[in-house]
Amino acid sequence: MSTHYHAKFFANEIVKHNSSNDVVRLSRSLFDSCVDLNPHQIEAALFALRSPISKGVILADEVGLGKTIEAGVLLCQMWAERKRKLMVVCPASLRKQWAIEIEEKFNLPSIVMEAHSYKELLRHGNENPFDIKNNVIICSYHFASRMKEQVRSVNWNLVTIDEAHKLRNVYRPSNKTGQNLKWALEDAKKVLLTATPLQNSLLELYGLATLIDDRIFGDVSSFRSQYTNAKGDIEDLKTRLLPFCKRTPRSQVLEYVPYTARKALTRPFNPTDEEQKLYEAISAFLLRGDTYAIPHRQRQLTSLILRKLRHLHVPRGKTGCCIPSRGSLWHYGAAFPRI
Repeated sequence: MSTHYHAKFFANEIVKHNSSNDVVRLSRSLFDSCVDLNPHQIEAALFALRSPISKGVILADEVGLGKTIEAGVLLCQMWAERKRKLMVVCPASLRKQWAIEIEEKFNLPSIVMEAHSYKELLRHGNENPFDIKNNVIICSYHFASRMKEQVRSVNWNLVTIDEAHKLRNVYRPSNKTGQNLKWALEDAKKVLLTATPLQNSLLELYGLATLIDDRIFGDVSSFRSQYTNAKGDIEDLKTRLLPFCKRTPRSQVLEYVPYTARKALTRPFNPTDEEQKLYEAISAFLLRGDTYAIPHRQRQLTSLILRKLRHLHVPRGKTGCCIPSRGSLWHYGAAFPRI
């Protein structure tokens, strides 16, 4: 039986025999996984491993290209190298999904860290439950933010931040959750997963970069002066993104990922007089300002949802359910999932 010291020694020897951009390095760590990797996923994992001195990378593949798989490959590699201080920070609704994916696809043990499990570990004598051995820690943004002191005290080998675009305004002092996570994970190597690294402003991209390292772009005023005005040097920005940001669009993977061709068909729909009267009555009801059926504080959002519900999916003719306006076109095919 080898000791923990010998196991780590042999793991380091294996790593030394293969460079960080060598696919053999990954193949040895994935022998126990249950996942079929695509070339772009292997390339993304190697990209994240390529620079050992970097504080992190952004993996920004388009939706549906398997960023979770890419992160799982990295977790497997760290685990094989005996670097087992690993954490996944994600929205609370995704914690269980991450735990299932890690166990079923990569055969790695994990624990969802929340208030109950945290207190349970404390009762069993763990001074810092985040510092437990041989488990991938999975927790929400808010819990990691609330326990920032405990998170910062752990010498993490890798921290994966899922849906990282939710933290794109981290550079603003008003974003307390983002500021706390940035401070708690300042010295950890991070992998940010997001399909939409920016939506409305280049400053959102700046925010994600500062989450990795404050020194990538300097302060926000310097970034604004260089890239966000009319004379911004976008080509220079793209060049500076290359070492830490990788994005794969769907158009680049069509060779080995077959997507179902979707063809939208339109059909005219003419409701009956009774259906048109019902449509107009619902519209008049939603425009009323004195109704108690819609909460005042959520009035705008609730009205928007109710308006959308009138146009949902395939019309049912004279049944009076889901009635479109007169003379509208119904689109078939676009809303159906890929098979």
